[in-house]
Amino acid sequence: MQLSFLFKTPKLTKFKAILADVCCRRVFAEESTSMSHMSIGKSGMKISEKSGAERREFRRHDLETQEITVDRWDGGRRAGKSFGRILDLSAGGVRIRTSQENVKPDNQIRVRLELPAYAGISPFINNQEKGLAPKNEWVGWMTVNRVAKIDKDSYDIAGRLVDMDEIDRGMLGLYLSTQPLAA
Repeated sequence: MQLSFLFKTPKLTKFKAILADVCCRRVFAEESTSMSHMSIGKSGMKISEKSGAERREFRRHDLETQEITVDRWDGGRRAGKSFGRILDLSAGGVRIRTSQENVKPDNQIRVRLELPAYAGISPFINNQEKGLAPKNEWVGWMTVNRVAKIDKDSYDIAGRLVDMDEIDRGMLGLYLSTQPLAA
C-alpha cells in the first residue's frame, strides 16, 4: 500500500517541515557537542562518537607558576591573613594550596584575590564610584566544594566564587583568556 498521497495534504506538509526542522536542529546540536574517542582493543581500532556538553561552565587556567597569594579576609579589619596560593583559577571558581587544615567542604570563606594587570587588561572593575574604573583586587565569598590532603601539612581547596558581579566575572574571564589553560 502506498501512502504518498497522505503527504500531499497541507497539514501533513506543514508537519513534515516542522519535523525536518526539529531533526536538523537536533543533528546540528549533537554535531557541535560531540567528541570523538579512539580506543585500540583486541579486535582492532575503534573510533566512537560521544555526545554531550562540556562539564565545566568556565575554563580553568593554570596560575601556579605565578605564585599569587590569596588572603582570608575579615571585613571588620582591613587586613587579610595569608590563606594560600592560587593553583587554578576560572571566572567561576578557584583552587588554592594552603597549610590550613580546619577547612571543610560547604564552608563559606571570605577571600581577597589580588591579580596583577596583564597585557593591559585589569581583572576586575570598580563600579562603586561614578563610571567604571579598572581594579586589581576582589573581595568576596568562596564556597568550599572540595578539600584534598596533599601531604602532611598542605591541602588543596577548591571552591566557587559565589557573590561576584557579572561584570567582574566577565572581566576575569577576559583576563584569564590571556593565561595558559589548566590540564
